[in-house]
Amino acid sequence: MALLLCIESSAEVCSVALARNGEVVALRESAVERDHAKLLAPFISGVLGEAGVAPSQLDAVAVSKGPGSYTSLRIGVSTAKGLCYGAGKPLIAVGSLHALTALASAKAALLPSDLLCPMLDARRMEVYTAMFDANGVQQTEVTAQVVSESSFAEELRARRIVFFGSGAGKLRQVAQSPNAVFIEVQASASGMAQLAEQHFTQKCFEDVAYFEPFYLKDFVAIKSTKKLL
Repeated sequence: MALLLCIESSAEVCSVALARNGEVVALRESAVERDHAKLLAPFISGVLGEAGVAPSQLDAVAVSKGPGSYTSLRIGVSTAKGLCYGAGKPLIAVGSLHALTALASAKAALLPSDLLCPMLDARRMEVYTAMFDANGVQQTEVTAQVVSESSFAEELRARRIVFFGSGAGKLRQVAQSPNAVFIEVQASASGMAQLAEQHFTQKCFEDVAYFEPFYLKDFVAIKSTKKLL
């Protein structure tokens, strides 16, 4: 039974939720890419103000740990750490793909044999992904995969797979199997609420000083195309 601030910054969506006992009571989010640094603080202030809650009243702060965008993850984790230091609260880390799967499980009409496959955009034709069963239990390791016509072909011959997330559109363009099902689900802090509550109940906290996001891939700087002069 906890009051938790949830911060999702792993993907294009910048999202902050306040959850009480695993249920969202306030939510702010925007899908404007690369606006996390500008929006995160106002969103946090907004959800706390809406609920009439001070940072000192929180039981913990939860943050998406990745995989996802290198820069966005750093912004989210740094903000969460700052809140934890300032208010003396524990830090909870929730897997980005786990939170996305929680949202899909609540939305989709699933068969017991279905697999769930969240996909986060990793640029070009690559995605961050893993497989979960219909109960939301992770079945495979988190990997970065290049999407092609042959992606998941063997698994799709055996059963339905439900694909979703910011990277699912890449597979949708090339998928041939009738067992490939696509639903519209995007990253949101609301998907972290129940998972963060479970972590809190189990006292699964991170070391605020040393915790680092799960980047999966090394950071690669991209040369700007903007002309400065």
